[in-house]
Amino acid sequence: MAREHSAGIIVFRRVRDKQLYLILHYQAGHWGFPKGHIEFEETDKEAATREVAEETGIYSIDIDDNFHEELKYMFTDGDHKILKTVTFFLGETNQEEVTLSKEHKDYKWLPFNFAYKTVTFESTKELLRKADDYLNSQSDGNL
Repeated sequence: MAREHSAGIIVFRRVRDKQLYLILHYQAGHWGFPKGHIEFEETDKEAATREVAEETGIYSIDIDDNFHEELKYMFTDGDHKILKTVTFFLGETNQEEVTLSKEHKDYKWLPFNFAYKTVTFESTKELLRKADDYLNSQSDGNL
């Protein structure tokens, strides 16, 4: 069985007293977070930051070093089964404007409840819940 490893970031920004999460509508039809393949000699965090910049045009992002989660899932590419692991970080930006790559057809900045209802996969919903719980548990709410 082949294996793939990717990295991504749960991107959020603060508006008034709440977090708005950036979710992307992929050309394949699902909603999720920016992520992509790790290039040669990149760290997970470097790859995740690069992928966010390439997919959204967001270059200024503050990564929280205390939060990272892994998603694992299987998918089929032709006749081949692939086990994919995606390492996700949590990152705050002040940038509202998004410039989508050709991989995506839409984006939304949404508060937790709406983002939770919009993301497609259960594993992504759970990842979002963990990120939101983590942010809400921070005493001062800052990274």
